[in-house]
Amino acid sequence: MSTATRFPRKAFNALIPKPRSTSLAYTSISPQSLRPVPLRTIFTQSPSRRAEATATSGQSIPATSQKPAVAAKARTLDNLEDQPLTLQEDDPSNVDWTRSFHGLSTEPFSKEAAAVLLAPIDPEDVEIKSDGIIYLPEIKYRRILNKAFGPGGWGMAPRSETIVTDKSVTREYALLAHGRLVSIARGEQAYFTKEGIPTAVEGCKSNALMRCCKDLGVASELWDPRFIRKFKAQNAKEVFVEHQVTKKRTRITLRKEDRVPYPYVELKK
Repeated sequence: MSTATRFPRKAFNALIPKPRSTSLAYTSISPQSLRPVPLRTIFTQSPSRRAEATATSGQSIPATSQKPAVAAKARTLDNLEDQPLTLQEDDPSNVDWTRSFHGLSTEPFSKEAAAVLLAPIDPEDVEIKSDGIIYLPEIKYRRILNKAFGPGGWGMAPRSETIVTDKSVTREYALLAHGRLVSIARGEQAYFTKEGIPTAVEGCKSNALMRCCKDLGVASELWDPRFIRKFKAQNAKEVFVEHQVTKKRTRITLRKEDRVPYPYVELKK
């Protein structure tokens, strides 16, 4: 017979703790189901002990395990650094214009070309939008470039992919002249329906051309606030109109010699 079976029942009942609540039912345990269990002491790990354990485990980690993390960080920092610019290609006949800066600021253009590019614009060529913004039609920029560099002596090269969002199209272009990079600009154009995306892509290119021409001094007056105020005072007028369909009244700006366009009608004073 085992030692547990020779213990009296009262001794086992004394070892069992009494329930705190009298409402709970207490299940009796037979002496045969009990076995002697050795006493164990449980220590809870205090914050100081955890700190010591962390420090010990950190010291035990070999230095080789930390090298991959340092290498990964170094690779990440390398990706953030700008790549060196290629200003002069070894083979000018084979240039990747999506990334190259070949010919940028190497030498100025001829005096004849500079005179055409920096010539004052003709006020008759300037147009006015209904919201008062003045601009030069895109075809005027092309005529100035053709006169300065000759037809075929300049071009627009894409520098990025075409990005189409829910409402607009954007792409980066580079203006090239005589085999040299002249300027870089990002064009953008809004559209309203999916069928208008192809037209917006072409308008995006025209917008980039206009922005690139700023670096050449073409129509630079249009970015001068004093010229804008003087031009509008001499050549523009503001008219109160009514939309013939929606009957909404508003104020638009147009040239003095122009008539109110459809679908607006001028309100009589």
